[in-house]
Amino acid sequence: MKEILLLKDGEIVLKGLNRRSFEDVLKKNLKHALRSAGRFEITSAQSTIYVKPLDDDADLEKACEIVSRVFGIIAFSRAAVCEKTIESVLETAPKYLENQLNNIKTFKVEAKRSDKKFPLKSPEICREVGGEILSKFPHLKVDVHNPDLVVNVEIRDFGAYVHGEPIRGAGGIPVGTGGRAAILISGGLDSPVAAYMMAKRGIRLTAIHFASPPYTSPRAEDKVVRLLRRVSRYAGDMVMYTVPFTKLQEKIKDECPEELFTIIMRRLMMQISERIAEKYECQALITGESLGQVASQTIGALSCTDEATDMLVFRPLIGMDKQEIIDIAYKIDTYDISIEPYEDCCTVFTPKHPRTRPVLKYVKEAQEKPNFEPLVEEALQNLKVTRISADDE
Repeated sequence: MKEILLLKDGEIVLKGLNRRSFEDVLKKNLKHALRSAGRFEITSAQSTIYVKPLDDDADLEKACEIVSRVFGIIAFSRAAVCEKTIESVLETAPKYLENQLNNIKTFKVEAKRSDKKFPLKSPEICREVGGEILSKFPHLKVDVHNPDLVVNVEIRDFGAYVHGEPIRGAGGIPVGTGGRAAILISGGLDSPVAAYMMAKRGIRLTAIHFASPPYTSPRAEDKVVRLLRRVSRYAGDMVMYTVPFTKLQEKIKDECPEELFTIIMRRLMMQISERIAEKYECQALITGESLGQVASQTIGALSCTDEATDMLVFRPLIGMDKQEIIDIAYKIDTYDISIEPYEDCCTVFTPKHPRTRPVLKYVKEAQEKPNFEPLVEEALQNLKVTRISADDE
């Protein structure tokens, strides 16, 4: 029995005259994501994207798993393809859904007839298919209000399709339609979730990680790579630039007031990230900060951090509490990696009594006294480049 995946667009349907360009990006993303599951033909018509296997060994189970993580799809179905006759539909529906029908008590049939030339109207299709299923599965009853299974029959221009209830997709809009931004990524819970959330809004990601060997171990950097591979299941392939930050942190520790260590460190991170982002055509920075979560994330501290860059800064977690962030980390499968006990550079030189209400004037004065620029240039000249792909897991 031939099968196909039927994908329903999400927000794309609201894009008016731009809808075609969004769909083109979505199809390109699907083709790239599905490359490890086999060869597929991807077409679109009637507000649906059709993913058709081109080989008998195409892995539809894996394809479904991949499609569930592609932003821009609100729902999808694995469906049987049959001839566009009521006889073929009646033969296909009980056979294709046999396992599900054997394990439920109630069902109903829903039919959509996009091809108005089909001789039966939707209520008539429902009646015919429902009667056929009842004759083959006498233990079943029809429940139109709260059925255990909805049997879907779609009569379209290209054929007839039978499937169970649609599976929820990732939503959002296709990655690449919202521009490019750089995520300041650490090994904690927050920044991978922030990366996921901005990818969901169509952002193509570049990652920037700050490492401070020997204070941070190679395992800490490896942890970040593994986190980004999990994020890339949703966000697609990306590049990570690792910034050698040790000398800058040591200079902050030696020449700046202790209560301002974190603020000055964050300002330098933003300034370095801005320069990397501009070089690689990113239009914004992304951080995992949440208001009030730690001392460097108060309104005053965030204001001082923002002043260090002219680039737009996205903070998708700003109004979320920790449990909400943890819930998303579980959903995208980054939680277990994030809680591994390898410290990142943000935790190495944490002051005992950080300033929660810093005054910008005094922060800038403290940052300007040391000459950080030669060390910033040195760090930028020694970036480590790592290419990230979910296929490498």
